[in-house]
Amino acid sequence: MRVGLLADTHDRVPAITELLQLMRDKGVTLVMHAGDYCSPFSLEPFNDSNMALLGIFGRNDGDQEGLRAVAARGMGMELYESPHSFDVQGKRILIVHDLGEVNRRSIDSHQFVVHGFTHVQETVTRGDTLIVNPGEACGWLHGKCTCAILDLETKEVEVITL
Repeated sequence: MRVGLLADTHDRVPAITELLQLMRDKGVTLVMHAGDYCSPFSLEPFNDSNMALLGIFGRNDGDQEGLRAVAARGMGMELYESPHSFDVQGKRILIVHDLGEVNRRSIDSHQFVVHGFTHVQETVTRGDTLIVNPGEACGWLHGKCTCAILDLETKEVEVITL
């Protein structure tokens, strides 16, 4: 299964829409978001594209109730506090906004860790754990809107840049 990875969208709706379309074109049906949507309207592209979302809140998500309300209108959209651990197709995955929020033992007990916060794309293997920051989808800090696609079987990561 190939899943989309997003973080730090920070209200940039045109970039979110375009990145979701590129992921959909590559066969992605589930997106994991590592926080900092910011405003509730930033979730509308997920509703419009009928993309399932598993996400956590980041530090800039002040209106969590508003975000939850928009997510409740969508199909398959779930938002949690950071960090959040779950299983997808038998794979143990941790989503956290700031990797500094969790200890090494927690990281090492997962096959995949998805995080944001730094706005810098990075893919690192530590022991048996693949740690991925898809970068900043908004492009506000570094001028590039990025996301990633993770293959849960092969552990391959494809980075997409607008």
